[in-house]
Amino acid sequence: MGYFRHEFVVRRRWLDEPAYADLLGLCQFLPGPASSQIGFSLGLMRAGYLGGLAAWAGFTLPSAILLVLFAFLRPALQGSIGLGVLHGLKLVAVAIVAQAVWNMARALCPDWQRAFIAGMAALIVLLNASSAAQIAAIAFGGIGGFWLCRAGPATPITHLAIPVSRVVGFAALAVFCVLLGGMPVLYSFTSSQGIALFDAFYRSGALVFGGGHVVLPLLHDAVVAPRWVSDDAFLAGYGAAQAVPGPLFTFAAYLGTVVSISPHGVPGAIVSLIAIFVPGLLLLVGALPFWQDFRRHLSARAIMRGVNASVVGLLAAALYDPLWRNAVHTVEDIALALVGFLSLTIWRLAPWAVVVLLAAAGALFASI
Repeated sequence: MGYFRHEFVVRRRWLDEPAYADLLGLCQFLPGPASSQIGFSLGLMRAGYLGGLAAWAGFTLPSAILLVLFAFLRPALQGSIGLGVLHGLKLVAVAIVAQAVWNMARALCPDWQRAFIAGMAALIVLLNASSAAQIAAIAFGGIGGFWLCRAGPATPITHLAIPVSRVVGFAALAVFCVLLGGMPVLYSFTSSQGIALFDAFYRSGALVFGGGHVVLPLLHDAVVAPRWVSDDAFLAGYGAAQAVPGPLFTFAAYLGTVVSISPHGVPGAIVSLIAIFVPGLLLLVGALPFWQDFRRHLSARAIMRGVNASVVGLLAAALYDPLWRNAVHTVEDIALALVGFLSLTIWRLAPWAVVVLLAAAGALFASI
């Protein structure tokens, strides 16, 4: 997001600071990957809908291609050193998510009301790790926010000029709802594995509030619970996703490549990648014509404060299960995860550098 600001506000001057701040507020409010939604919006403002798609592709494809390549190379990582590298990548995931929980808790749970909501949401998911429990935790956050989080700083109202009509906005919201509710029904009639794959990633993309890392528990429930992907493959891919540029949602391309159902490989990567991004982009197009009016309502801001607090709890629960339980087994594992966490939070190393460090450390420990 900082890169976008420098490139398109400061250097190219495609929009001014207030408009960019308003766009940032909208994309952080909506479910989905905020960075990708901002990139799509910038392309939309510059060159219409084709410009939005071009911006999305340019921002997304580099990391998606790299992760698909990693998916094909991962089986070659055999032997003690190769398995050590994969174990190091799982420890990277522990460190990265611990950092995300730490930073998000400080930003999104600064008072006792939101800390309480986060704690209860974590408890809900730890007691029942199903997708229904995850939805219940988010709903609990919205209800709790409505009652407990109405006090807060006023949001400055600025005008965001993006060429999307209300008719198009309603149509986008209708398509979002039809796909969310209709795909499971369609699967029940057809039993198509392709529809099941699309539905799993679409549902995950539709429920991500508060940042890309929150997709971790949703995707784990979507692909590991039905045994499409093993825990080891899932966590190794999540660690590798920290080493590539671009949005974290491109992790879906890796998962679509390695799933055991059909389609998999490159077709599975394409289906999964499109499915996880579509709901966020549909919601963005649907919200743009109504954003100025909606954000004036105190209740809407209170609900979103509670939802954002609940996703902190959701991610904290994922830090314990599946990450900690599947990656940390020895004192050496604890030490490496702690080094990764300190490298990110105290020493401010880039995530890709921490990936290299822990992968190399995992290989070293495995060799000795």
